[in-house]
Amino acid sequence: MPELPEVEVTRQSFAKRIRGGRIESVRLGKPLRWPLGIDPAMLVGRTVLDVRRRGKYLLLDLNHGMLLMHLGMSGSVSFAPEQPAAAAHDHFDLATSRGVLRLNDPRRFGAVVYAPAQDAPEAVKLLGRLGVEPLSDAFEPEAFHQGLKRRNAPVKQVLLAGELVVGVGNIYASEALFMAGIRPTLRASRISRPRADRLHQAVRDVLARAVAKGGSTLRDFSNAQGQAGYFQLEAMVYDRAGQPCRVCAAPIKTLRQGQRATYYCPHCQKS
Repeated sequence: MPELPEVEVTRQSFAKRIRGGRIESVRLGKPLRWPLGIDPAMLVGRTVLDVRRRGKYLLLDLNHGMLLMHLGMSGSVSFAPEQPAAAAHDHFDLATSRGVLRLNDPRRFGAVVYAPAQDAPEAVKLLGRLGVEPLSDAFEPEAFHQGLKRRNAPVKQVLLAGELVVGVGNIYASEALFMAGIRPTLRASRISRPRADRLHQAVRDVLARAVAKGGSTLRDFSNAQGQAGYFQLEAMVYDRAGQPCRVCAAPIKTLRQGQRATYYCPHCQKS
C-alpha cells in the first residue's frame, strides 16, 4: 500500500505541473471504492489551484470545490501532456489544459471524491478523524507522549491506527520503532517520556528520509513521472526477516500484528 512518503512524493511529482490547469474533461472507468459524488461534466471549466496532502489523501483544490484522491492498496497516478488509450485498470482521467492526471488501480480500493469544501460533510467523513501530520510543527513531543499514555494497545498498532499521528504505515512504523529501540509489541501506555521523545524523532526522521529517497518501491510503486523509490534499499528491518541486523548482526525476526507483518531486531529492540 502506498504510505505517506509515497503519497507525498507523488504529490511533489505533479503538483507544480498541473497547477493552473483548466479541466477540459473527466473520464470515469470501473467503479472505485467510493463514488465521485458529482456529475463529471460539472467539473469541466474549473481550475486546479493547488495540490496538497492530508495523511494518505491527495487534495486537489479547485476554484470551486476540491477532489480528494486516495491510492488505496495498489493505486498510482501518472501525469503527462497526453495519455495513451485507457487500459483495464485506468479508472479516472482528469484532462486539463496542463496535462492529463490518470489514476491506475488494479484492486480498485482507491477513490476520487468531490467535496464542495474541506469542511463539507463529504470531506470531513474522510479527513475528520485523522491524527496530526508527522512532518508538521503540530506534531509535538509532549502531546505525542500523552497520546501514547492513553492507549494500551501495542505501540505499532497505535502508530498504524492514524488517530494519534497520521500516515505512519507498516514499513515506516517498523523502521521508526527500530531506530527508537522499542519492541513493536510494547504497550503504548508503558513508554516513558524519554523513549517517546526518541520515537517521535524517529518517526520524523524515517518519513523525511523516505520522502527524500522517493518512497519505497516494493512491487510497482512509481510517482507521477514513472520514477521508482529507493528507501527500501536502506531499510534496517522491514522485509529483512532472517537477515543480520545492520547494527548488531542478530537475525531480524518477524511477527504478525493485526494481519500485518512486523519486523524487528530482538537484540536492539529488547523492550
